[in-house]
Order: sequence, then structure tokens, then C-alpha cells
Amino acid sequence: MTLSRPARRALLVVHVTASAGWLGLTLGLLALGFAATTSGSAQAVAASVRSMKLFADWLLLPAAFLTLLSGLVLALGTAWGLARHRWVYTKFWLTLATTTATVLALRPGVTEAVAAVSGGRPLPDAGDVLLGPVVSLSAYVFMTAISVLKPWGPTRRGRKRRAGSGRTPPAAGRVRQPV
Repeated sequence: MTLSRPARRALLVVHVTASAGWLGLTLGLLALGFAATTSGSAQAVAASVRSMKLFADWLLLPAAFLTLLSGLVLALGTAWGLARHRWVYTKFWLTLATTTATVLALRPGVTEAVAAVSGGRPLPDAGDVLLGPVVSLSAYVFMTAISVLKPWGPTRRGRKRRAGSGRTPPAAGRVRQPV
């Protein structure tokens, strides 16, 4: 399956927009987590963690799933392929891992923080509201960098496929995607 040029471009806009939204939401979570852990006011802590829950429950997962789905369709519908280039393969697995971590770690941590603060208790652990956004932000910046730089060249499967097609590998192991 190869996407037409208009479909590929539209999907690329969706993917970049969803990814940027996911990054922005993560920055917002980090700012709210920082406010929750450094504020001396119980009201500010409560407002911060409740806002984090709103982000995590209603905004973060749709952005994560849209990023994952659009990236998968782009990989499968273009010359880049899912397992032909190491940078694409790495981005896919990191996106899957960060989406899973959002579901299994970040959201439950934020929910626990909200429950504690709503019950008049202090934050159970500052890591619950800071660690997730820091790790996610690091992963997203790394994925953005490899999207731009396209390092590492093709995978073994990509080299075999290229050799079977009779194409000459491009200089420095980089493949330019047709526009």
C-alpha cells in the first residue's frame, strides 16, 4: 500500500500536529507538576493535580493514540516502511512505550495524587507528578531529533529489500523520501 501524495501530506500534517500537541500537553503537565510539588498552598496543589488529571484523562490519550496511529499509517504507506529504517523503527517502539506508560503509570499516578489531595493528605510522591512528564518529554525530544536527522541507516530488512530491488544505496546511508 502506497499513499498518494495528497493523502501522505495530509496524514503528515495530522501526525506532526498530534505529536506537537502531545509534546505541549506534556510540557503543561510538567509545569503543573512542578507547581504542585513546589507550592506551599494546599489550594494550589489541589488545583494543579486536578488540572493534571483533566489533561491526562481527556487530552493526553487521544493525542498519544492519534500520534501512534498516524505514524503507523505513514510508515506502512510510504517508502520509509516500519522496519526498513532504524529511526522509524525506534520512533514506533518509543511511541508505543510512552503511550503504554501514559496508560499504566502516568494516569494512575495522577489519579492517586488527586485522591490524596482531595482527602486532605499531602502528595504521596512528587515523582508521581514529575517523573512521568520528564521521561515523556525526554522521549519526545529524542524522537523529534531522530525524525529530523534520520540517523543509523536502514535495518537488515531494509538493506535486503534495497538490494533485491537493484537500487544503489544513497550516500551516508540516508534515503530521501519523494515529495
